[in-house]
Amino acid sequence: MKLTTRGRYAVTAMLDLAINGGSRPVALADISSRQEISLSYLEQLFAKLRRGKLVISARGPGGGYRLARSRTDIFVAQIIDAVDESVDVTSCQGKGNCHQGETCLTHHLWEDLSGQIHEFLSRISLGDLMEKRDPRHRRMSADGMLQTLSVR
Repeated sequence: MKLTTRGRYAVTAMLDLAINGGSRPVALADISSRQEISLSYLEQLFAKLRRGKLVISARGPGGGYRLARSRTDIFVAQIIDAVDESVDVTSCQGKGNCHQGETCLTHHLWEDLSGQIHEFLSRISLGDLMEKRDPRHRRMSADGMLQTLSVR
């Protein structure tokens, strides 16, 4: 399966936003620091996520990004689609020209698998991912709030 850095980083950044956001905006610099993703790369990703109506931006001091919907209503496939990524296991990237310009013998098998993977990711929300996180990535702050060290 081919999922590039763009897709992985977008899902990671959105999960970080879901964990650390709540009602207040989260600065991309904070996500960048926690997840070790370049700030300029996050800016590109979040421009696409905003166009995809998955995040809302807030300008000015204390600004940043918030989820546009509940974390239970944003699904991994939507995030991947918003950043122009695809989950594709065909050798021809779904074009059907895998064997000397024609469809190879197993093209439909891999194309169907790609569809199944996309369907699977369409059922996993950010809320689901938050519930399944590794407990080693969590700690209690002085005020008793659960905080995240890293979601990598």
